[in-house]
Amino acid sequence: MAIGRSLNYNKAWATSAKFNPHGDIMDYSQMLADKTDTILKNWIEAVRQDRNIESADTLPHSAIENHIPHLLAAMAALLSQYRNSDINVIIEASLDHGLLRAEQGYDSAEVAREYHLLRQVIFSELEAELLAGTTAEVFKAFRLIDAVIDEAIAQCFNSYVAQKLRELQQIQSQLQLTNQELNRLVSVNQENLSYLAHELKTPLNSIIGYSELFLRKGRAQTEIKDTLPGIEHIERVLRNGRQLLRLINDALELARADAGKIKLNLRQTNVQSLINTVVEMMQPIADAKGLKLAVTSDCAPKQVVADGQRLQQIVTNLLSNAIRYTESGSIELSCRRAGEANWTIAITDTGIGIAPEDTNRIFDPFFQAGEARKQQYPPDSTGLGLAIVSRLVTLLQGQIEVVSEIGVGSTFTVILPLEVKILQVVS
Repeated sequence: MAIGRSLNYNKAWATSAKFNPHGDIMDYSQMLADKTDTILKNWIEAVRQDRNIESADTLPHSAIENHIPHLLAAMAALLSQYRNSDINVIIEASLDHGLLRAEQGYDSAEVAREYHLLRQVIFSELEAELLAGTTAEVFKAFRLIDAVIDEAIAQCFNSYVAQKLRELQQIQSQLQLTNQELNRLVSVNQENLSYLAHELKTPLNSIIGYSELFLRKGRAQTEIKDTLPGIEHIERVLRNGRQLLRLINDALELARADAGKIKLNLRQTNVQSLINTVVEMMQPIADAKGLKLAVTSDCAPKQVVADGQRLQQIVTNLLSNAIRYTESGSIELSCRRAGEANWTIAITDTGIGIAPEDTNRIFDPFFQAGEARKQQYPPDSTGLGLAIVSRLVTLLQGQIEVVSEIGVGSTFTVILPLEVKILQVVS
């Protein structure tokens, strides 16, 4: 808007300077009028060459010039004491300038730098004439020029900041809408996953049930030799069916955890009894691989307030994971108090170990570290055990740590509070 009026203001400026019946101050006004083209040219060149104003690099001449002709016209009017709406010109043009610079992507330092260069160019061009005047005239000219530029800067930044705030508000509104849409999509995706998993479980349970029935009947008919290959096929179907069911159950558990839909059932839990239950369940698996399973729990707390089912799930998954990735040696489970308010469970194995670059990703779903990645999933692995453990530990207001070395083994340590608190949801 300001650019289109530049010729009219330049004419008004020159007319006011020629016919104003004042002395030397009027002469300064005329000198400024005569040098306007030079000042504009030198200022634009200074802006383009200044590396602190990179936003001007791709702008055309007119976009950089913007309201500066009006600013110089107002400055000349003040110098000639011709004050017909000159301040209004500065305010209006500078407001336009600030709005434009915000839309052009300038940062505030670049806008300030433009005015700094303008002040330098004006005084540089008028230097010889100012030195020829009296001290009073020079001081008056300096004050007026500085006042005009300062007013222009103030008004420019008013509109610049207002425009930036509007842009931020628009961005905030857009982000809120985007976040709502993402939450909706995640919710729909989780619902679809749960629906799909439940739909898969129905025929899968039927397959497993009938396979077990056929297997029992086949084993009962041992006198019929031709049934042996059939029994082996049924056993294979049964193994894979159970594996698929575990995968579906683990995927559902992970989806519920990520959706925040797992509800804790907090009550007094006997730690020693829980550990014994898990070890009894895991002992045959360790024995089958020739692994020694040792338990140290003399210093464990007798009772904790937690969700016993989720706590048992954590210990079972960690112990099962240790056995799965250990071919020889031992597995040790230790439990003890840790300070006044916490207790820990640590499971140490002599397995394949985890590379340092993989330790931050082992709790991601389906991630396999090191040698385990090369052989895909070991038997009975769904690739979700540690991901579920991580989410359950967080749900129980604890944390999990891992220390590992390739070829030596790993130690997973779960640190939990003696009493899990019911968190208040702030709406």
